[in-house]
Amino acid sequence: MTTMKLAVPTMGSAGLSAQRAGHFGHCDCFTIVTIQDGAVAEETAVVENPPHESGGCLRPVGLLAGAGVDAIVAAGMGGRPLMGFNQAGITVYFDNVHPVVGDAAAAVAAGEASIMDPSQACQHH
Repeated sequence: MTTMKLAVPTMGSAGLSAQRAGHFGHCDCFTIVTIQDGAVAEETAVVENPPHESGGCLRPVGLLAGAGVDAIVAAGMGGRPLMGFNQAGITVYFDNVHPVVGDAAAAVAAGEASIMDPSQACQHH
């Protein structure tokens, strides 16, 4: 039995039907989704994201690591937080196709989202 706690940057309220944020650092919160044996659980949790200025783009790394997250799926992320997640042992998946949290989580669960490469990181950080 394999279990993964996946963070999905979210706009508005957390949940599987919520809108996924385009850039993780500016999301309102993170929807925490459990993926067990390739299936997305219906129940979710939430980790609030403080304003981007409060600790900068590395703050979510510590917040999500503290919440026991194993992975994050994002459509955009700077190089510094990508390195921070990698150093914290949190796998970063790249998905810029699915605008809904549940669909992005399902793509990770199905193995359709690739691991984010440094060349896919935003260059403005």
